[in-house]
Amino acid sequence: MDKLRGTGVALVTPFLPSPDRAVDYPALRRLIDFQLENGTDYLVINGTTAESPTLTTEERTEIRRVAKEHTAGRAPLVYGLGGNDTAALVRSLESTDLSGYDALLSASPYYNKPSQRGIIAHYQRLADASPLPVLLYNVPGRTSSNLTAATTLELAQHPNIIGIKEASGNLEQCIAIAAHKPADFLLISGDDMITTSLISFGGAGIISVLANAFPQRFSAMTRAALNGDFAGASQLLFGFAELNPLMYEESNPVGVKAVLAAQGLCADAVRLPLLEASADLTERIGKLL
Repeated sequence: MDKLRGTGVALVTPFLPSPDRAVDYPALRRLIDFQLENGTDYLVINGTTAESPTLTTEERTEIRRVAKEHTAGRAPLVYGLGGNDTAALVRSLESTDLSGYDALLSASPYYNKPSQRGIIAHYQRLADASPLPVLLYNVPGRTSSNLTAATTLELAQHPNIIGIKEASGNLEQCIAIAAHKPADFLLISGDDMITTSLISFGGAGIISVLANAFPQRFSAMTRAALNGDFAGASQLLFGFAELNPLMYEESNPVGVKAVLAAQGLCADAVRLPLLEASADLTERIGKLL
């Protein structure tokens, strides 16, 4: 899946600043254009940065349709679909129209804290049922369980599992995956600030939060690293060093939506239990911008 190398963006879902926080579809189209006109290689729709747990089934269906129609083949599309009930997830796959999408991104089951054997069985069942190739998503800070390198490497043998978005922050674990993975298995960073490091030992790129707001600079950084210019990539990376922690201070995507609002691309509205960035955080982000 060479089309999923480079910079992918975990696209936010823009909401109207109305009491019901309705999905802002004109802003969604605007964000897609902003990405594709500024170097982003592919888009992830309905990932966790999209606040997918708070979207209704009807909203997810419409977002999936609008994203596909507005992208109109200009870039590959990855669809986010995860859960902690394996059977329910398989049923969702059977009822979801994934035409026009290139891959599925699925986070490891949250809350249940399954064993490594349970995680393997979950993903194997998902990959067997999926009409699209599957990207694993390891984000233990959110799920409270880690896909070990050994688990990832075992799952990499499944013919319908093509890669992993690795957001454990554990570079030693990522190196172990890179050292033993099949040649065509995609090791993708799930942490913006370790993108260049991951690429240096065989990573395929990034699925980014920051690139929602800075697609040109971020894709230039990733492209430089993939071309072996690590000095140039590092200089671009250093430009995000102060801003990146603020993106997560009040949870994701609160911070990046505050940046997008400052850029005039969409409102900073989020859905409960999240709240918009505090006045203090908004001020500190504004100073950096």
